[in-house]
Amino acid sequence: MKGVSFDVKKGEIFGIIGPDGAGKTSLFQILTTLRAADEGSVSINGLDVVRDYKAIRRCVGYMPGRFSLYQDMTVEENLSFFASVFGAIIQENYWLISDIYKQIEPFKKRRAGKLSGGMKQKLALSCALIHKPSILFLDEPTTGVDPVSRKEFWQMLHRLQEQQITILVSTPYMDEATLCDRIALMREGSFLTIDTPSRIVESFKEPLFAISSANMSLLLSTLRRMSEVRSSYAFGDVHHVVLNRGDLRSIVEDRLRDSGFEDIKMRLIPASVEDCFLGYLLNK
Repeated sequence: MKGVSFDVKKGEIFGIIGPDGAGKTSLFQILTTLRAADEGSVSINGLDVVRDYKAIRRCVGYMPGRFSLYQDMTVEENLSFFASVFGAIIQENYWLISDIYKQIEPFKKRRAGKLSGGMKQKLALSCALIHKPSILFLDEPTTGVDPVSRKEFWQMLHRLQEQQITILVSTPYMDEATLCDRIALMREGSFLTIDTPSRIVESFKEPLFAISSANMSLLLSTLRRMSEVRSSYAFGDVHHVVLNRGDLRSIVEDRLRDSGFEDIKMRLIPASVEDCFLGYLLNK
């Protein structure tokens, strides 16, 4: 970590957004007392992560990025085990996980290793919640999960938020940023910015265009040689292009036609969180 400093409000969904290797897992391990920081201090619910680590472990729930439950144990055995670790009673806190657990309860006798990705995700979340934590840490919980399960998972998180559970979630998926109350964009162990998704998008002031042609590879290399273009990068089936000024659009289109591109399609578009993230990187 490099000078990472932030706070999270009670009942907030705080997202840490960044690619693989950005430092998200290391940060979560520090926050959940599983790893010591080289310097600085961290407090969870007013408790110091070094001095009060036992108390912190009782008030947080942690769902690591890799499925870490006991694969040879059944669904119900895993849930019972994790409840017993925290001295919790399943019946007492079942109301908290009922919406989640009832989806996998028909398979409660099935070994965890035989569950689908979405079912494993729901079981892991149930086990992280069974002791009724006040803060929930979710490290890339939707990585490798199908789109339908991803949507269901975020719906579950918002229902948990209604119970005033504070949620910190890390993800490499930029589209999930808009589902958080606030986000931190992370790269190489540092935060690039922290704000609400809407304010981060609003901070993108440069004119942004989507552009395409038949020869996308040649188009990108041509754009990157043009003085009117501040930055250009592939984005799905188009290229996103930031111009130095909005009134340069016609000049760019004319120069591309002079270079042999006869099928240029260029339109002004609003920025996304991913555009903002790339903008921070390209302007460093």
